[in-house]
Order: sequence, then C-alpha cells, then structure tokens
Amino acid sequence: MSILWDFSARNIEGNERKLSDFKDQVCLIVNVASECGLTPQYDGLQRLYTQYRDHGFEILGFPCNQFGGQEPGSEEQIQTFCRTNYDVEFSMFSKIEVNGDARHPLYDWLCGEASGPDGAGDIAWNFAKFLIGKDGRLVSRFAPAVEPCSKDITSAMDGALTKS
Repeated sequence: MSILWDFSARNIEGNERKLSDFKDQVCLIVNVASECGLTPQYDGLQRLYTQYRDHGFEILGFPCNQFGGQEPGSEEQIQTFCRTNYDVEFSMFSKIEVNGDARHPLYDWLCGEASGPDGAGDIAWNFAKFLIGKDGRLVSRFAPAVEPCSKDITSAMDGALTKS
C-alpha cells in the first residue's frame, strides 16, 4: 500500500523533488489552473497556508491543463501568475496530467484511494483537494467547488494536525 512519501515530482523550477521531503507534515494536494472559474481559490489556498504553515502544514499545487485547456502557460508563466496575482508561497510543481493514460503516478494513487467525502475515481475538474495526514496516508478528498478555507477542510486539517 502506497503513501505520499513513495512518490516524487518535478517542482515548478523543473527539479525532481521527493515527496518524502514532506514527511511528518499534513499536506493538501490540489490540481490547479490559472484560467478557471475556480482560480480565485488560489487566494483561499494561500490564506490557509499562511494560517497553518507554522503548524506542520504544506500545500502542494499541481498545475493541470486537462480541463478545458485552462492551464495553457509554461511553468515560468504559471509561477509568475501565481506570485503576481495571489502571492503564492506554497510548493508548486510542474504541469501534470491527473486523469487518463498519462496520469502522474501520484494521482494514480490518490484517485485509487477510497476516502470521503468525495470518494475515489477520476478528477472531475480543477481544484480537487486531497488531504494527507502526517503518516503519508490519504485522510480526505474534497470536490473542486469546496472552498479551501471551508469548515469541512479546516476541521479535517485540525484533526490531522493534532493526530500523532
């Protein structure tokens, strides 16, 4: 059975990063896009990160262009957009695919895990959220429309952060 630490991914600067670097942290993994109706969720993600980062929390953003071509830019353009428009400070990674035959192995694992409230299966749209506990296991999955600072997410995060 896999856990988050078993995977690696290229960061937005193009360097391979082992996700074991986030060991013992609670992580929120999100497939993001710059030209989506949900793009303003970057603001909520950054606010969440600012509030919880000193408590062992990290956000891992994975740009994806599979939904309506809403992430067409290069990694450099994505990074500039995120910093300029939303002051994004959390970890961003290179563009990946989250569904289909070329799905990144991380998302293969995430989509195969049964967890509530959104359940297992393919990603429906940009900004699907996966909460990972300190042990590297999936805690919860949230639909794209669920706001990052919602009570559903913050309650699940608080529980994961207090669990040893």
